[in-house]
Amino acid sequence: MADYDYDVLFIGAGPGGYVGAIRAAQAGLKTACVEGRETLGGTCLNVGCIPSKALLHGSELFEEAAHGVLAKYGIKTGKVELDLATMQAEKAASVKGLTGGIEYLFKKNKVDWIKGYATFKDSSTVEVAGKTYTARDIVIATGSSVTPLPGVEVDNDKGVIVDSTGALALDRVPDHLVVIGGGVIGLELGSVWRRLGAKVTVVEFLDQLLPGMDGDIRKEAGKIFKKQGMELRLSTKVTGVTVKGKQATLTVEPSAGGAAETIEADCVLVAIGRRPNTAGLGLENIGLEVNARGQIETDHDFATKVDGIWAIGDVIPGPMLAHKAEDEGIAVAENIAGLTGIVNHAVIPGVVYTMPEFAGVGLTEEAAKDAGLEIKVGKFPMMANSRAKTNGEPDGFVKVIADAKTDKVLGAWMVASVAGTMVAQVAQAMEFGATSEDIAYTCHAHPTHSEAVKEAAMAVQGKPIHI
Repeated sequence: MADYDYDVLFIGAGPGGYVGAIRAAQAGLKTACVEGRETLGGTCLNVGCIPSKALLHGSELFEEAAHGVLAKYGIKTGKVELDLATMQAEKAASVKGLTGGIEYLFKKNKVDWIKGYATFKDSSTVEVAGKTYTARDIVIATGSSVTPLPGVEVDNDKGVIVDSTGALALDRVPDHLVVIGGGVIGLELGSVWRRLGAKVTVVEFLDQLLPGMDGDIRKEAGKIFKKQGMELRLSTKVTGVTVKGKQATLTVEPSAGGAAETIEADCVLVAIGRRPNTAGLGLENIGLEVNARGQIETDHDFATKVDGIWAIGDVIPGPMLAHKAEDEGIAVAENIAGLTGIVNHAVIPGVVYTMPEFAGVGLTEEAAKDAGLEIKVGKFPMMANSRAKTNGEPDGFVKVIADAKTDKVLGAWMVASVAGTMVAQVAQAMEFGATSEDIAYTCHAHPTHSEAVKEAAMAVQGKPIHI
């Protein structure tokens, strides 16, 4: 039997890699994790999910104080001023605490952190910072990075044309922020800076925001963000961006072709998507190729075609979501350890953390119909939910999609201030094969936003109470 340095080695310490490494160690495997950043947690924790939520929350508090929401409840603040440096420092403190927490968990579980970037020498050997390490099994968990827009050069240090990392670190509130891309990242970061005082214009190639989400959600998003003051330029493409000093000029035209025009801005956020991180891994050294989208194909157990090489997270097909990567990290660790690790990719919730939040799980109504399924749909508006109405959060709805014959829940989509938390209920129900009737006859605490899920499930049967 070959002698290895480790039983399993994870390349990448993002949500998939660090969670998988901890689970592998718990299962009794000698485990290492290679990470080149100065801190653990990957894009999500360092320059993604976590810092963006810190700024989203801070900007929401500022807007409540500055625009009269607190005053409505008798909380008089006087003149409200923004100290952006303090807000950014609070964001940094959140990140530091959580990255340090992962380092502690590595030590607690005896996971070795190998600092640097890994390149395959063969299927059981990687080189990191001039040293070689061997492992019986190696898991690629290198995540993804920002997709560049051809002809548009991002320079986060200058702060004029930025990607998501740069948009999280601005030291000023832009006068006019143009967001290229109407997806999750663009809308979240756009909403941060709009609340803090920027004029925000979103340029989206498609005719609606949030591609991939249910049609009703996408329509509602357009209404809500317009009402909040964002300018939406839909069915529009950016053909070029030029920078002079601290000003950018974008050239845009209709997606279908037509007359060009220009937009002036002092900050441009490029948020057109992300692409898998596979460059520099030396995949050619182990005979592993990527597909047309740059992804690594795996089987149901996350094994690649090369024995002993596995892959999870953003580098494989499926939604690029931290929680998907985490579940795959646990599953692949358990499979390597001889246990049974499974991820149900039909039940992966997605959330847009704006205010209100947009969330969904399972099939959209359009996807269900395209699959030839006969469905029943129930909807319930948040304005009829007592907790949402009392909190002054009337925007949104819950939509439950069920199979017309079996009543099995196929998907659910919702817009509410806490939709990201509410969607977990439906995801768990779907994991257990629940019907809409199961949800409808489950007692929900009153008054809660989640009662809207119950009412939407009741609406599938045509018997909601409060509308």
